[in-house]
Amino acid sequence: MALSPDAGTNPPPPLWIRCVKCVIIGDAAVGKTYLLTMYAKNEFLGATGYVPRVHIGHSQSVMNGKDSYRLNIFDTAGASDYNRLRPLSYPQTDVFLVCFSVGNPSSLANVKDKWFPEARHYVQQVPCVVAATQIDLRDADEEKYAYEDPEGLISTTDGKTLARELGAAAYVECSAKTGQGVKEAFDAAFAAGLTYEPPRCTKGQRGCIVV
Repeated sequence: MALSPDAGTNPPPPLWIRCVKCVIIGDAAVGKTYLLTMYAKNEFLGATGYVPRVHIGHSQSVMNGKDSYRLNIFDTAGASDYNRLRPLSYPQTDVFLVCFSVGNPSSLANVKDKWFPEARHYVQQVPCVVAATQIDLRDADEEKYAYEDPEGLISTTDGKTLARELGAAAYVECSAKTGQGVKEAFDAAFAAGLTYEPPRCTKGQRGCIVV
């Protein structure tokens, strides 16, 4: 078959599709798995009282303009028992979705004290999106949660302030129970992941692309 005159300068489009890897991190019981399940299946597992024992992943096609991408999302366990195993899911991560619950002040503190340092230790200069989860608690009877959260529910202002202090790529709020903000959370993570380019460095340095 004869080639057209411009075949050499206009090769066919590539067969591969760029993937964006998003890893969800945060304290145990802030709703990470529920959040991903609502996004992937439009299903709230908490309605049945079911607590997942196996952390899930999800992959789907995402369009950005005319370009097609693959968004690969990985859930992780936040308990300290998994501190050594959890980083095994970090290589080639393009963005972290760092979650805290508006009903758990310590989970917000750990965004700064644990999760941002851990993410950026294993993946240099990686963008992180801060996600406030369980925002439906703000509409519930606060007295019902007083025994769990004597300091009161975390405000949007508090969340945004910390995200700005940490240099987060974005700040989002969501509820797996109502579905509010769930798609927007992963849209923000995808957009941030598209901007990430692993740092290039000389041979011998860790966490870089060798040139």
